[in-house]
Amino acid sequence: MFRRTLSVLAAVVALAATGAVGQASAADDASGTQLPGPRVVDVMSFNIHHAQGSDDALDLERIADVVRRSGADVVGLQEVDNHYSARSEWADQPAELAAMLGYHVVFGANIDNAPPAPGGHRVQYGTAILSRYPITASDNTWLYKTAGQEQRGLLHATIDVRGKKVEFYNTHLSASSQTDRLQQTAQVVDLIGTKKPGILVGDFNAVPTAPESEPLQRAYTDAWAESLHGRGEGATYPADAPTERIDVIYTTRNATPLLTRVVRSEPTASDHLPLLSKILVSS
Repeated sequence: MFRRTLSVLAAVVALAATGAVGQASAADDASGTQLPGPRVVDVMSFNIHHAQGSDDALDLERIADVVRRSGADVVGLQEVDNHYSARSEWADQPAELAAMLGYHVVFGANIDNAPPAPGGHRVQYGTAILSRYPITASDNTWLYKTAGQEQRGLLHATIDVRGKKVEFYNTHLSASSQTDRLQQTAQVVDLIGTKKPGILVGDFNAVPTAPESEPLQRAYTDAWAESLHGRGEGATYPADAPTERIDVIYTTRNATPLLTRVVRSEPTASDHLPLLSKILVSS
């Protein structure tokens, strides 16, 4: 552990010396041409609970403020409403958050029902990806589920990070069925693979030591466990007194987590705390 910590710290120091850790890219030449080289991306996983905070207040601007203050470049959001119901005032939450932040956005509808009235909006609920950088492609794949369980999905976006393609994935696994999660994690690994530079975030509804987390732990790097990180055990749920590390950021072998922390705010903007990681994408 000590040797790994020193190597990660050395990487951070080297990147800081070249300016690669900041928003200005050391991979751009004087003419603005994008040059080959690593990219550092701050990524976040945040279950926003349809913007209802620990004080029960519905406040989408508070969610945007948490993202803004964190400096996150790319954010995977779970429990996102899109014209879903009165609980979120029938808002298009992905579009509104993107507008507040000036980010690009894609949305994956895992619940997708017909409009309540002819000509109205479809009733949708699922996950979203917000990105400071352009999103050049996206898709959403529904995951395995047993009868009576809520549909879950894997949302994927290809992001152009100053000329480098980064594959970003966001998921929210079954809350009440370990049987479903066992199938879903294996499916997620099959869908993502292990070779491309990629980042997976999500609410996995299982701690990293749970049996259903084993395929993910075997295939990918757990950012909290394998980078410098903040105090505590990385727990994010429940927000007011977190005890469960169920919100996790994973990387492939071509992406290295450098620094990871739980983001705190008062009052908490959701029933989960966000997880933020600074990741070096090298190839």
